[in-house]
Amino acid sequence: MARNSSLHIFPTPAESLNRLADFFVELSARATQARGRFSVALSGGSSPKKLYELLASEEYRTRVAWEKVFFFFGDERYVPPTDAESNYRMAREAMLEPLGIAPAQVFAVDTALPPAEAARQYTQAIEQFFGQEETRFDLMLLGLGDNSHTASLFPHTPVLHDATVGAREVFVEEKQAYRITLTAPLLNLARTTVFLVYGPDKAAAVQHVLAGERNIEEYPAQLIAPISGELHWFLDEAAASRLPPGR
Repeated sequence: MARNSSLHIFPTPAESLNRLADFFVELSARATQARGRFSVALSGGSSPKKLYELLASEEYRTRVAWEKVFFFFGDERYVPPTDAESNYRMAREAMLEPLGIAPAQVFAVDTALPPAEAARQYTQAIEQFFGQEETRFDLMLLGLGDNSHTASLFPHTPVLHDATVGAREVFVEEKQAYRITLTAPLLNLARTTVFLVYGPDKAAAVQHVLAGERNIEEYPAQLIAPISGELHWFLDEAAASRLPPGR
């Protein structure tokens, strides 16, 4: 995976976020020109929250044709949409509401359903959105946990070996909770995939995923290897500090 990835390493988290926001603007223009819309799968967590707030700021909000952007989620915690742990709630408060994004442009996981049914219906919603087109998101935004998980592909979970293209429920033992996640085969169909990772606490995970021996059970983010798309890592120097020289 590391051989096919482009690393963008910046001195500070703030610079990483700004350059990724610029990249988002560029990708949105490219997608809307080519296909008339921009399909994005969002990540949860504190790092992307800062990106979403930046995109909704005065500096960026006028640089994207937001009425042509459609939002999905790479994973969701199995909690109500009003819960503080909800990825949907975080994205809504940080970006979607401030930008006035229409509800029809946002595809949230229905966590009122049983986990397996929520995953099945989310798969169906994705299939209906793309219709006769190939199921390829224009942008797949991902984070990286300090245990090397991404989306809700956690170490030693059955979903790591799921060969289907869609969403799946997964019970995460360490969290004692269900999550809904896009499968690796669907993640790997994206035209552009971006990992946003910063901070010294992520340095070991970055090293394992990008420079370690392949072991998807221990380092699930190694599963991310786009079939024909681009893979980019936006890092700060602290997160990249354990990578070998020359990376």
